[in-house]
Amino acid sequence: MFHLVKEDIHLNEHAANKTEAIKKVAAALTSAGFVDEGYVNGMLEREAQAATYLGIGLAIPHGTTTTRHLVKKTGVQVFCFPEGVEWGDDGEKAYVAIGIAASSDEHLELLRQLTHVLGADGVEERIKNIKTADEALAILTGKTEQEDSQFSMNESSLLLDINADSLATLQALNASRLKQQNAVNTAFITHVLDNKPTYLGSGIWLNDSKEGNLKNAIVISRTISNVNEANKPVKLLITMSVVDNSMSEVIDRIARLAFYEKLDLMLSASTDKLINLLMTDDLPSTIDNSQTEQANQSEPLTSDSSDALSREFIVPNVNGLHTRPSSVLVKLVKEFNSKVTVANLDGKGEPVSATSLMKIVALGAKKGSRLKFTAVGDDAEQALDAIGKAIESGLGEGTE
Repeated sequence: MFHLVKEDIHLNEHAANKTEAIKKVAAALTSAGFVDEGYVNGMLEREAQAATYLGIGLAIPHGTTTTRHLVKKTGVQVFCFPEGVEWGDDGEKAYVAIGIAASSDEHLELLRQLTHVLGADGVEERIKNIKTADEALAILTGKTEQEDSQFSMNESSLLLDINADSLATLQALNASRLKQQNAVNTAFITHVLDNKPTYLGSGIWLNDSKEGNLKNAIVISRTISNVNEANKPVKLLITMSVVDNSMSEVIDRIARLAFYEKLDLMLSASTDKLINLLMTDDLPSTIDNSQTEQANQSEPLTSDSSDALSREFIVPNVNGLHTRPSSVLVKLVKEFNSKVTVANLDGKGEPVSATSLMKIVALGAKKGSRLKFTAVGDDAEQALDAIGKAIESGLGEGTE
């Protein structure tokens, strides 16, 4: 991972536009001894060629090949803009700008390192809410990524056998507890309070939010009051904050309990038993192995289903799919209605959304890499035809 220290991080910065922001970043790179005067012109020229906005509130302004001679040593300067700076082609805002000084293609390796750290779901909210240099270091270097993404339950996650006069009361209690745990922000609270939870059965409800998730966490409240919502009993509410797939196992357990109509086990369980029910490897004896196999077979179809179209293309670009060609690809895919994913068959082979610039760059596709595109939708064939032609032509860069 690239070397980053607190002195490289500039908090609470402001800029009227990205040109002003880039000039500030360039001045910091110059002051830190990474580049000579004039490097700013290369950074502005690069930005004029193609926006260096990666998505998720992050931009990586850097110079061109014509200004590499001005680089004294490889380095970065990180600027945090709490109010955001309009940066992307579609008006997206960057909340963090990482200015890169590199004398060769080192910036491509730095970029790949960054994308692997920042590709996790939910990191955008963390980027927008950076308050300290330590938080910035944790996000950009991934030093605490594992701790933040790990999920655990304890007594503080449970509010059992309480009095409540409505489902809304439980929603507020759960959201407040998640906020106390620094797992969510105000956007999450607003969303879960404004939207009715999903009814699972047996008086058990579930709610979450696509916004405001800061780390994996779960809070469960259970009431002894006689409460109803839309003619359905309210006995227990599960509220989740989810940033990555570390929560997948507990979500799967809840789904399986619902499928086999065993959710009522949660209504009478003690604190320890409730935690074990959702966290231990062994499911209750009432759910046997044959049921487990049946549940696995009943998973919904993915993009590999019969209505999906797939094609493979080879990357012709000399420098692979770095920011500029990837941004061209994302813009093209967004012109179609179909859902499109892409996998690097010479990498991990895991499909990612073809509309996520960050995740495409993180594929690490090099010249000659085989990319598998899968499209599902009424214009899937047209989308794949257009993608193939665009890749063959070099995605705006040519192939020489």
